[in-house]
Amino acid sequence: MNPLMAARAYAQAQGTGGATAGGAAAAAAGGPEFSQLLNNVMTDMTQQTRTAETNMTQAIQGQGSMIDVVTSISSAEASLQTVIAVRDQVISAYQEIMRMPI
Repeated sequence: MNPLMAARAYAQAQGTGGATAGGAAAAAAGGPEFSQLLNNVMTDMTQQTRTAETNMTQAIQGQGSMIDVVTSISSAEASLQTVIAVRDQVISAYQEIMRMPI
């Protein structure tokens, strides 16, 4: 699975309809803007990380189950991997633009 496929799958899971290759065309067609999509991904990753931390704290105090801890950590890890994949694609695109002759 490449990073673009991961971003599209994430967007579809969030109900935003998925990212398209042409950002301007997507914005004109009523699709999400890249900045909004990125903001949603970062917010979701932060929320899932906080949930995982809360579940770990509850498990340590004897108030939570290990299944909840493992599930929330796995979900937070998947979100983090999505953010990293998007970051890598942005860096790659920037480097490609910088290599273009003027």
